[in-house]
Amino acid sequence: MSASPLAGKRIVLGVTGGIAAYKAIEVSRRLVDAGAHVVPIMTEAAHHFVGTTTLSALASEPVQTELWHNATSPIPHTFVGQGADLIIVAPATAKSIAAYRMGYSHDLLQNTLIATRAPVIVCPAMHTEMWEHPSVVDNIAVLRSRGVHIVEPESGRLAGGDEGAGRLASPESIVAAAERVLGPADLAGVSVVVSAGGTREPIDAVRVIANRSSGKQGYAVAAEAAARGASVTLVTTVSLPTPQGCRIVPVETAAQMQAAMEQAAATHDVVVMAAAVADFRPAQVAEGKLKKRDGAPKIILEPTPDILAGLGSNKRVGQVLVGFAAETDDLVANAQSKLDKKHLDLIVANDVSAPGVGFAHDTNAVTLLRPDAEPVEIDLASKRDIARVVIDAIIALRDAR
Repeated sequence: MSASPLAGKRIVLGVTGGIAAYKAIEVSRRLVDAGAHVVPIMTEAAHHFVGTTTLSALASEPVQTELWHNATSPIPHTFVGQGADLIIVAPATAKSIAAYRMGYSHDLLQNTLIATRAPVIVCPAMHTEMWEHPSVVDNIAVLRSRGVHIVEPESGRLAGGDEGAGRLASPESIVAAAERVLGPADLAGVSVVVSAGGTREPIDAVRVIANRSSGKQGYAVAAEAAARGASVTLVTTVSLPTPQGCRIVPVETAAQMQAAMEQAAATHDVVVMAAAVADFRPAQVAEGKLKKRDGAPKIILEPTPDILAGLGSNKRVGQVLVGFAAETDDLVANAQSKLDKKHLDLIVANDVSAPGVGFAHDTNAVTLLRPDAEPVEIDLASKRDIARVVIDAIIALRDAR
């Protein structure tokens, strides 16, 4: 199993004085969990919002704050920046962005930013009026022109209770951006469409036939593909946080997913059908809400379209088609049958009755099957690690062609 692109990397995490500084704690934890060595730097203003003890405990070494009297080096302003593989500033206030744009080296973080040759990711966070101010817009544009990577803020609830653009991007999005910057980019120029979640087939105006799929594995595959440089479309029935760099196409029913996937498959290089599509749907949908007082309704079911089979029948030359098989028995035999009948290049099978595997879990254990190779078993791991293995297999298929 290939490691995260963050593994073994030395990442400086700069924290400035904004209310969103508390999210830097989670960013640090996620980076460390991915195998990175995190060097935290806090500005003086950041101390008003988060303590050094917590960040020091969750990073890889104690927080640094001082240009002078620094125990790590007599010249920390160059030492820290020179040794970094990546610098992330999260949150980045309007003041810190302006200072970086001007090269105003008044504290350890700004000196480190100016002294480094490493890539830099800036994650702005501020009130909407500040984010939209012409000076901030201009400063961001200048930083972009210099090659700085900007993780734009999200819209949502801000400090003070108002809502709008300016909310710090989620820790997941920030770490995903780091993966994109440090990743191998072995899917650069490749377009990938991924389906995720379970379809919902209406019975009446309020009730549906559904399944237990959370969409987490599909989202992990989409996030990994994006981190590797792909242009990613995510066709989904769930509302998980959008992976960095992905375009969302929301759907609900099997028919809607079929239409969206067929449209995307016509132009995408890789098609990954990770969604759990309902096999049956009500032949008729009741108008309004069925009333309990009228007794149990008689629901006649009809088959839904086999989306994966249709994609296999119309697969374009050179296109890689990947299916998923959630099974409870005869895992390899059932998956092999789907692989053959649906003209797939790869199928990812899992036994959803096993502990920690499949629906709703953050972990998975899968078997990868290809027409020209022996099955490969992947033991229980995080869904992102499973996604990494799936993307590796897709790249191997493309390279073989």
